[in-house]
Amino acid sequence: MKVLSAVAWPYTNGPRHIGHVAGFGVPSDVFSRYMRMAGHDVLMVSGTDEHGTPILVLAEQEGLSVQEVVDKYNAVIAQDLTDLGLSYDLFTRTTTRNHYTVVQEMFRTIHANGYLVERTALAAISPSTGRTLPDRYLEGTCPICGFGEARGDQCDNCGNQLDPSDLIDPRSKINGEIPKFVESTHFFLDLPALAGELQRWLDEVDGTGLWRPHVINFAKNLAKDMHPRAMTRDIDWGIPIPVDGWESKRFYVWFDAVIGYLSAAIEWARRTGDPERWRDWWNTPQEVLRSAGSAPILPGDPEETPEVARSYYFQGKDNITFHAQIWPAELLAYAGRGDKGGQPGPYGVLNLPTEVVASEFMTMEGKQFSTSRGHVIYVQDMVARYGPDAVRYFISAAGPENQDSDFTWAEFVQRNNSELVAGWGNLVNRTASMIAGRFGQIPQPAQLEPIDEALLAQVHGAFATVGALIERHRQKAALAEVMRVVREANKYVSDTEPFKMKADDQRQRLATVLHTLVQAVSDLNRMMAPFLPHSANKIAAALGAEGQFMPMPRLERVRDLDDDSRSYPIITGEYSKTPAWGPVDVIIGTPIAKPTPVFTKLDPSVVDEERARLNPTKSSLRGDSEQDSTVDR
Repeated sequence: MKVLSAVAWPYTNGPRHIGHVAGFGVPSDVFSRYMRMAGHDVLMVSGTDEHGTPILVLAEQEGLSVQEVVDKYNAVIAQDLTDLGLSYDLFTRTTTRNHYTVVQEMFRTIHANGYLVERTALAAISPSTGRTLPDRYLEGTCPICGFGEARGDQCDNCGNQLDPSDLIDPRSKINGEIPKFVESTHFFLDLPALAGELQRWLDEVDGTGLWRPHVINFAKNLAKDMHPRAMTRDIDWGIPIPVDGWESKRFYVWFDAVIGYLSAAIEWARRTGDPERWRDWWNTPQEVLRSAGSAPILPGDPEETPEVARSYYFQGKDNITFHAQIWPAELLAYAGRGDKGGQPGPYGVLNLPTEVVASEFMTMEGKQFSTSRGHVIYVQDMVARYGPDAVRYFISAAGPENQDSDFTWAEFVQRNNSELVAGWGNLVNRTASMIAGRFGQIPQPAQLEPIDEALLAQVHGAFATVGALIERHRQKAALAEVMRVVREANKYVSDTEPFKMKADDQRQRLATVLHTLVQAVSDLNRMMAPFLPHSANKIAAALGAEGQFMPMPRLERVRDLDDDSRSYPIITGEYSKTPAWGPVDVIIGTPIAKPTPVFTKLDPSVVDEERARLNPTKSSLRGDSEQDSTVDR
């Protein structure tokens, strides 16, 4: 089966912090790694989002050109995500000429089909700079529910969509000034003309029961009252509108950012030497199997075939609007599937999302992440001090999967020490140590006893349970099940007491117990691998494996495919040798050396040290209010 992992695009306004990657990063990678292990053909794509007014403001603050500031943070973010081990097939950027071409082609067809219409509306302008203020940089009182901190595009209290001019007493979040509203002509996406098809699609996906309740409910509420939405802005930084007379305007950043999933897939295919290969994940047999204009095939449909691609979009909950409304509307409009009809462009009928996998928010020590107030911990710093898998473990075990969660240093240290070190790490270490000390290699077992068979049965049975949970995006429950079996394996050690078997007549039983243990550890390491790929490689090596067990991403610098004068870093990788999901027999006679600890126990003083680092810093626009990677632009 073809599986598209479409991962939210980090905005180039600073390094990523732990709240960002808890929403889009680690969950998408755990899922993608597991789906590869389960035998599916995964394409995981994303990149940095580099357009919008906030980039212009940040460039002024840092005394850099706009291109220099996006180049700077594109490189920083790409390094952050590589260090964390996120296994992108392609992580690119929205300033590539390939992306410009794809966005403009999407516009031309949507416009030709009649779903982009010209309208004059009031635009919010900063009196001090003359620039258009982004919707999310405007704040005021909601005219519907009276909430005092509604944004210019949406009220987070009542969930209603808003226009900036709807706000009562609007003010700029950049500098507090009162915006000036002027008339301006823009292209609007005609959402009402697409409402019927959008509603029908949402009803169908709701019927599958696959979407998280908070996501499908939010999306269906949006669909009840849709109005045209501006897709262009009065700005000079962004993708040009390919229409005469529109030279002073650019595409709204959210029109072009979501198209990045498609443009990244196209760039990936071009870089593989097979330019049409992207279609395997975007154009599926659903258009042959069902009549024109019908809804997409969904998981569980009786006529589903292995060739039908599935697509999963990972982000934080504040981006549901753009992935469950704007992007599907663009896809429907491009296909001509709305009240106005129309014909697909050269990309053909493009698949609608199988699922929008939106996480809730993560706070830190009870407060919202804020770079301007110094209440933040960056991925690069956390990985440098504690290693990538300690970060990944905490997010997987305690992240904001389907409810808000709070990162605290006390819990981070506690989970690292009691679960990673004393639980999983201790099991690996003492298993390898006993084999190295008593046999030097994986021993030949004798007849298994019921206690041995019971442990192996639990381990083997967990593969189906854990795999099903990951596939349904219940990663916390999946990891909890792995750790439950780890505790059973540690209990097996306590019950069998191999460390006491020193007599010659106990050697055969010792060999059986240690063989059972190393088999359990090897299989548990395979189950842990999607969550903890770095340590999975170390543990596989400790158990005698040669080469890299879990493929890791690499950072490369490449030339722009359509402009040889430009180059930029990408994340990519070769994942075809990903190990299979399921139990694999260990090889008797494999040498086992004395191991070194895989995980590091943290001193309790870390809690106070890290809290002391949370000091106020100079204010900036970097990441304030960002819970996910793609807000505030």
